Amino acid sequence: MSSLWDEMSLVGYVARPHGVTGQVIVNPETDFPIERFQRGSELYVMRDGQVESLRLESVRFHRGRPIVGITGVGTVDAARRLAGLELRIPAAMLRPLPPGMFYRHDLVGCRVETSGGESVGVVSEVSGSVAASHLVVVSGGDEILIPFTSAICTAIDPARQLIVIEPPDGLLTLNARSG
Repeated sequence: MSSLWDEMSLVGYVARPHGVTGQVIVNPETDFPIERFQRGSELYVMRDGQVESLRLESVRFHRGRPIVGITGVGTVDAARRLAGLELRIPAAMLRPLPPGMFYRHDLVGCRVETSGGESVGVVSEVSGSVAASHLVVVSGGDEILIPFTSAICTAIDPARQLIVIEPPDGLLTLNARSG
């Protein structure tokens, strides 16, 4: 079952319950929150090692975050059990993107090299919010955090599994953390 989960794309996290009727606040992880979080949408969570589907029965936005009601979740206690869970969708449901744009999951597994051809490592994840992301690059036994900005990540080619960076002096050692 986990391979099904691994093939799905993250679109948000359940933050916490909202109100007393079982609604939850979602922290979206998508550039298309209005499209993704609509009444009737089906999202998936992983609980107790099983992939479960959730159907949205109500949606409204407050300060850019969806507040959703989920079919079968009618109490604060039931909503609390969802807190912290990832919300995913099958990759086939993702909108095709224009050239030069890509989804976060497209970057995982990409090799990272400097513009001089020096190997830095491989992207293990893209962390942070949509507005302030960074690449987590595994290099030997360390993880290096690289801000995902056009000034640093100068060439991105998911088809070739390659990201070329122009790191400022000290970035690769400053942001290294033992994994």
